[in-house]
Amino acid sequence: MPHVATSVSELLERLAGIARLDGERLVVEDEARLRGEGIRDLAWTAAFSEDEAAIEAARWIVWEASQELEVRSASIHELYMARGRGEVSKFTVPAINIRAQTFDMARTLYEAAGSADVGAVILELARSEQTYTWQRPIDYATSVLAGALAAGWRGPVFLQGDHYQFNATKYATDPETTTEEIRRACRLAIDAGYRNIDLDSSTLVDLSRASVDEQQRENYVRAAELTALIRSLEADGTTVSVGGEIGEVGKQNSNEQELRAYLDGFRRELEDRAPGAVGLSKVSVQTGTSHGGVPLPGGGVAEVKLDFQVLRRLGEVARQHGLAGAVQHGASTLPDELFHRFPAVETAEIHLATGFQNSLYEHPAFPAELLEEIEAWCHANAADERKPDQTEQQFVYTTRKKAIGPFKRQLWELATKDEILAAQHRKIGFLFTELGVNGSQEMVDGYVVPVEVHRPLPDAMREVAAPR
Repeated sequence: MPHVATSVSELLERLAGIARLDGERLVVEDEARLRGEGIRDLAWTAAFSEDEAAIEAARWIVWEASQELEVRSASIHELYMARGRGEVSKFTVPAINIRAQTFDMARTLYEAAGSADVGAVILELARSEQTYTWQRPIDYATSVLAGALAAGWRGPVFLQGDHYQFNATKYATDPETTTEEIRRACRLAIDAGYRNIDLDSSTLVDLSRASVDEQQRENYVRAAELTALIRSLEADGTTVSVGGEIGEVGKQNSNEQELRAYLDGFRRELEDRAPGAVGLSKVSVQTGTSHGGVPLPGGGVAEVKLDFQVLRRLGEVARQHGLAGAVQHGASTLPDELFHRFPAVETAEIHLATGFQNSLYEHPAFPAELLEEIEAWCHANAADERKPDQTEQQFVYTTRKKAIGPFKRQLWELATKDEILAAQHRKIGFLFTELGVNGSQEMVDGYVVPVEVHRPLPDAMREVAAPR
């Protein structure tokens, strides 16, 4: 089991012969050992140490190691712009939300990517997921980069903030405070190393308005305002990939009129706020799915009637505006036989989350006692979320994600995790094939040049490393 350091000095002692400080920089002395036991100790210390200085040191070392070993956080923006110009096509980028076992899931994903020469893959976390999985942007970035290092990965790592979403109820009573929450989320994400952010102000669409432009106005105004903010935060020469959204997932399907009104309004607003600023790289639309799927009373998930023609047409409209195309949310619980259809209709990106959570909880190797404990936790802590007509299975299905944070360490340290991760590896490999991203590393490298960025040495490390 990896070691959790209780101090900076203990952490540095564990890394003796693996990595050392040279002034303000990290020197990797033994790459194989760093990618082996060293990175595991760093990931576990960052996630579970009770010493804040040790946590900060572990985060810094993971980031600096990722810079030294060319496992750098990057923006997918330039690849998406190339798609908008028609230079690349026939693939759909999977954007995978890792809620649980983040280090090992990232390692598994990049092992699968390495074996199939996949470069076009995003790892993301939604703002809501940050809360119940106990992963702030800096936590998620550290775990993902550590997992990529453990996998032997070299190449860009696309970290994405998913669904930076407005709460419509709060916005109606206090729009400025609600908007400031999203501004702060964007700042924290960029500070943590994210170079891809999906803005979701689609919750502000008001269908009671007379014209489509009026319906979309609050949506595109806030999206443009936040995009201008993000552009002002870009300090390393990297253009952050920014996504917009027109249809709240789980609501009615989007249409061409709405998309044109949103994109045209967004462009006007952004030009007013930041003349010449780079705009969106993609736009999310609603085509019939819902987040997590719809659980059935007796177990299982309801069949989804997804409109691929809407997805195709809206992607065409998006590319007419220079974007990569349309993005599909809520897809991880779809039947396997549907995934090959997304690249066939030129879907730019597809978001996959709950299916991987389900594969963890429902795997035969998942300990029955732990599952019972999690279900009991749901009854004790999420009972107020239960709808009057929900069965036991439906209630547990919709609330068990909330247990991921409280059970974080148990999930990271499952005795049976290797068997479960092997199944996740097979699923990821299947998705890579169906979505047409196998062999995409050369394409990615042709458009994406990750910038090397170093962070200041934490004071606690400087004190420990200072000569006595």
